[in-house]
Amino acid sequence: MFGLIQTFAYCQTQDLASLASGKNIGMNALFDTKDNLYGYVSIYSYGNTDKKTQKFEYVILDKNLNPVANKEFEAGPLVSNYFGYVDFKGQIILRPSDFHYLQAFAKDAAAPVSMVIDPKTNTVKPKVYYDYQEDGTFKEITQPKTFKEERKENRAEKKEKGYNYVSAVGEIKEGGYLAVEYNDYGKYVNKNSLIKFDDNKKELWRYSYNTIGDKKVFSDLTILEKDENRLYGILRKVNDDDKTFSLLVIDMKTGKELSNKPLTGLSPETIYNIDVLNSGGGRIDNDKTFDDKVVYLGRNYEKGDKGFARLMLDKSSYNVDLKTLSYKPDLSNHIPKLSADGGVENGYYLQTKDVYFMSDGSVGILSEKFKPAGQYNAPKTTDLVYINTDKNFKVKDVQVFEKEKSKWVNSDYLFSQYLNEGKDVVFFFRDYQKDQVTKEKKWNLFINTIIDGKFKQEVVPISEKDNYSVTPYVAKEGYILLREYNEKEKFNKVRLERLNY
Repeated sequence: MFGLIQTFAYCQTQDLASLASGKNIGMNALFDTKDNLYGYVSIYSYGNTDKKTQKFEYVILDKNLNPVANKEFEAGPLVSNYFGYVDFKGQIILRPSDFHYLQAFAKDAAAPVSMVIDPKTNTVKPKVYYDYQEDGTFKEITQPKTFKEERKENRAEKKEKGYNYVSAVGEIKEGGYLAVEYNDYGKYVNKNSLIKFDDNKKELWRYSYNTIGDKKVFSDLTILEKDENRLYGILRKVNDDDKTFSLLVIDMKTGKELSNKPLTGLSPETIYNIDVLNSGGGRIDNDKTFDDKVVYLGRNYEKGDKGFARLMLDKSSYNVDLKTLSYKPDLSNHIPKLSADGGVENGYYLQTKDVYFMSDGSVGILSEKFKPAGQYNAPKTTDLVYINTDKNFKVKDVQVFEKEKSKWVNSDYLFSQYLNEGKDVVFFFRDYQKDQVTKEKKWNLFINTIIDGKFKQEVVPISEKDNYSVTPYVAKEGYILLREYNEKEKFNKVRLERLNY
């Protein structure tokens, strides 16, 4: 590692294996509600204590890798790991990231609950959930019903009423609680309501829609954003094949409509799916809220995926700017052999990996050339493509990052972060390249910055010898975290290093 250490100007290490006596089963970065790095949480497993209980331990590290809190806790038998995040209260939530579904349904078991860590007191306890009842009351849930009980009760309710009453309620950062409710008839739903409660769970207002919906005539609401003054959403009305959309703005204090403007100019499928941007690795965070606006990036559907669509909402005037960016001709002039549906050469297509939003409304789109697995072929990836747009969602420039073909992986893209208070971006990917001197193939880490609209790239070797694997993680601004791991030798260290851009 001498060469790698010399590459960086700063280095700080932490031995994860020494922080707890259990087996380290995962670690992830923690971000606050403004997307700033809070630190890291490392999870350790001690195995089963009895047939119904197993023991875990968390260790919280700050963004400089200093351990600041740790505690053991117990969970049910279905949990295999946890993923941590920071909520709007500053609590660290450990959400079960994986559990044994087949075992859960085969036995009389309940879904595992999240754990809540209070960093100020270093205490941990199961998350308390609330169930909003059809009679207008709240019910506190500390132990969820088993899957068997849920199915039995749902069948009995459906038989008695002809529908299942469905609700969900949660505490919100604006104060109080927000709930949704509707009647589920199986093939359709109706009597939808959005309900606001104060801190004492007293109902303040109720916004009802789709009151008599059926299979062909109904409406639904997609919430885009909310703050202490307003809630913004897209209201869709369907009458058989006829679909219309409007931007709905609700007063968060009274529940009254402040605006209900029609949304036109894009296909119905594009507007309906504007809040979702899927990729091969799952959902991408495709929106960003600024003081004066909200920006979303979705796909432009015109008889299939034909590119991208941007929704920009002015939070004061309630005006919505809808624009599209097509693979052809908007991007085909910059990307050779790009087809109208995002295909490139030899069966590859552009798979979106990340999106970056700037304060003027401009958007950066990072894609990777990907070829799915076939009956006799492995999945493959090649070059990364960065699409830079201006404030009017027009292509400014396109940067193609050539890399070697990778087989049996869905992506060589790693992660990214904003720089300089959100004005600039750095993203990271890896490439398995042949050394020009030794002719051996090694993993290289590519650090790509876009500062003031200018691209700069740095290449750092990250291959290890003697069966030590190196995994890069996101770190505080201007740094990267490298994890060196060898299970056989119980070696598990993380290293925080400064970037040279």
